[in-house]
Amino acid sequence: MDSNEQTRRQFCARTCQVASVLALGSALAATLESCGGGSSSPTSPSGGGASALPTVSGTLAGSTITVAVTGTALATTGALALVTTSGGDVLVARTAADTFVALSAGCTHQACEITGYSGQTYVCPCHGSRFDTSGRVVNGPAVSPLRQFQTQFANDVLSITA
Repeated sequence: MDSNEQTRRQFCARTCQVASVLALGSALAATLESCGGGSSSPTSPSGGGASALPTVSGTLAGSTITVAVTGTALATTGALALVTTSGGDVLVARTAADTFVALSAGCTHQACEITGYSGQTYVCPCHGSRFDTSGRVVNGPAVSPLRQFQTQFANDVLSITA
């Protein structure tokens, strides 16, 4: 027998090894796909069909975020924005002239940061969960609402307390 020839036993062993690797790879791919890719990285900058939220800078002091509203994306009623701070980000909707709703920006599905919106709905870029401006789930896979924070508005300054 030539040294380059395989025995039947070697051929069967290699074939079984290749089949096992392929089966494991298929099972892993199916598991990851069922969870939207298995990553908490966005599939697109703002999620399927959503626009990127405008950002507004906030200042964090203790457990309170303050935002000067005039001249920002939150200056008009009905506006949505992602308020960014050194300690984390918050979703903010201006629901009336002096009323705001502030929500955790971390999706309750797998904690991806929500960075997009469509109409008056926040959209998670990772797996497509959608939330209304009160934080309630509109579409999953998330099943829990976003955490809501207390807000106060006076002298053009929005205060958000965690």
